[in-house]
Amino acid sequence: MPSSLPANRVEHYITLFDNNYLPMGMCLHASLMTHGGAFVLWVLCMDDTVYANLTRLALPNMRLIRLAEAENHALLGIKPTRSRVEYCWTITPFTAQLVFDRDPSAARATYVDADVFLLDSPSRVFAELEAAGKHVLITDHAFDPQYAAAAENGRFCVQFMTFDRSAAAAHVMAWWQERCIEWCYARIEGDKCGDQKYLDVWPEMFGDAVHVLADLDLALGPWNAEHRHRLAAGRALRPAFYHFHSFRIVGPRRARLFTGYRIGAARWVYDRYVAAMGAAARLLEGKGIPLPVLAEAPESWGPLRKWARKCRGILAYAAIG
Repeated sequence: MPSSLPANRVEHYITLFDNNYLPMGMCLHASLMTHGGAFVLWVLCMDDTVYANLTRLALPNMRLIRLAEAENHALLGIKPTRSRVEYCWTITPFTAQLVFDRDPSAARATYVDADVFLLDSPSRVFAELEAAGKHVLITDHAFDPQYAAAAENGRFCVQFMTFDRSAAAAHVMAWWQERCIEWCYARIEGDKCGDQKYLDVWPEMFGDAVHVLADLDLALGPWNAEHRHRLAAGRALRPAFYHFHSFRIVGPRRARLFTGYRIGAARWVYDRYVAAMGAAARLLEGKGIPLPVLAEAPESWGPLRKWARKCRGILAYAAIG
């Protein structure tokens, strides 16, 4: 049965990033301020620099967690064996529990990638989960058929995942944590790929607990946005969020918007994100905090390198500021 939840509940979100992704995290926060209603955004700070900068910014409704506060014996044991990005993926399954451990009032916690940006209220996403009467929410990549080969990286996307405070959700989390401690690397190996491909078995393994978001128009990214707009056939889409995968600030006032995917009619979401990124850049400048710039380089791990070579030339840039 659908759960009965108070209309004035506070939603708890948690993300993680280092200082390289500070502007993206600021944009996520800004989108929550616009569309999130009553919320708390928890940030697991993956380095001391981002912790210091976020402390200085003092953004409303944000709570910070130092990396050392989140690391347990199992994580510390495998840390030397993982790259920076692999360690971020390994620790992701532990994030919802960090919220539950710190705030007894949190009825559910939603992990969200730092480069996700709300375009509308997420209430429709949560309403679907509640109507299903389940305890965990995951989202399908819903690849455009022309990108079907990318499904080797996982049917589902670790981008917006909700866990409630129940034994059923805790069971799913514990299983995912154990698998990522055992193996979480930036390569495809059998039926494994980072932290993400583990989710492929969840609908069958944890079907009574896990709900797959059915309204595919709510969760857009570069791998499906053009396709979803095409299927809408002129009807205006109202996505709840967009995942700005491959967005990079590559100069003081220059950003790479996307690479490897055709965006088409979804270009409007990038205009909105660039505007938010400009506001973040000005806020950082006002606080005397340098805008992090990432070197323009191919994607850093095997499957994405292969995909980038195949789709070379499909990319776009824009000025920010």
